[in-house]
Amino acid sequence: MAWQTTGDVPEFLAAAGGYLRSDRVRNTVILTVTESMRVQARADPDGGAGADAGADVSAGRPLYGWWTGQDGAVAGAFMHTALSLPVLLTAVSAEAAAELAAVTLAARPLTAVNAYQESAAAFGDAWRAAHGGRAEVDQRMRLYRLAALAWPDPGPDGAPRTATAADTALLIAWFAAFQAEAHNSGPGEDHAADVRDRLGYGGITVWETGGGPVSVACRTRQVAGMARVGPVYTPPELRGRGYASAVTAEVSQQALAAGADEVLLYTDLANPVSNSIYQRIGYQPVDDRLVLVFPAG
Repeated sequence: MAWQTTGDVPEFLAAAGGYLRSDRVRNTVILTVTESMRVQARADPDGGAGADAGADVSAGRPLYGWWTGQDGAVAGAFMHTALSLPVLLTAVSAEAAAELAAVTLAARPLTAVNAYQESAAAFGDAWRAAHGGRAEVDQRMRLYRLAALAWPDPGPDGAPRTATAADTALLIAWFAAFQAEAHNSGPGEDHAADVRDRLGYGGITVWETGGGPVSVACRTRQVAGMARVGPVYTPPELRGRGYASAVTAEVSQQALAAGADEVLLYTDLANPVSNSIYQRIGYQPVDDRLVLVFPAG
């Protein structure tokens, strides 16, 4: 039983893709992120998305890995795309989580882990034993899946439209604001590449009134018959008017119309408003995850 790592997305998917797709709902983030990276690497072969970083786990380049059990079958996977982001871990045993923290990633600077409760605790304990310091709960997240879409009634003023390149500056600012609220990015992180990529496949929808854009929702590329909604963001001064519900329903319908048979999203359980909104438009809980952070000093 051991972890194997690579910085090459195609190699990772060749080894762990079948495992990930066998539980596509719970593995939605790894599947959709690696699909976007695969597409971007194909469009820009010299961009480095497929460069092998497996020999140097201390490097800041994206790193991926899979855990093989005694029978040689893949029984877990992880993804770490940036040093400012958590290691994202699938459902694995406590033993595998501890080995990942204490051995496989021991030389890689880490700030956090995103995993299920038991494996997050095992990872955090092993990381603290090896490096000292603390492991603190930063977020509790809930995965939802769309059952039957229910449109907001009455709906808010305005209408949806697909975002264009003319919206880029606004979208970058809104992405940064969303990530800052969600504690999902490091200071000064550049969101321009993410915005451009999503614009490229029509994955961003804004809700617009006579005064201009008031809310935004995005959807991932479809992979394994599944798409994920997010981020969804409304500036604080425009909240409470139904814009987020409406634009989320619109993006959910777009995913269904594009052929997705699973439409998913994550919420922060500390935000009762967003959890209530998504349930009202037809999303149902699947399971919960935990983000542990490792504060410096």
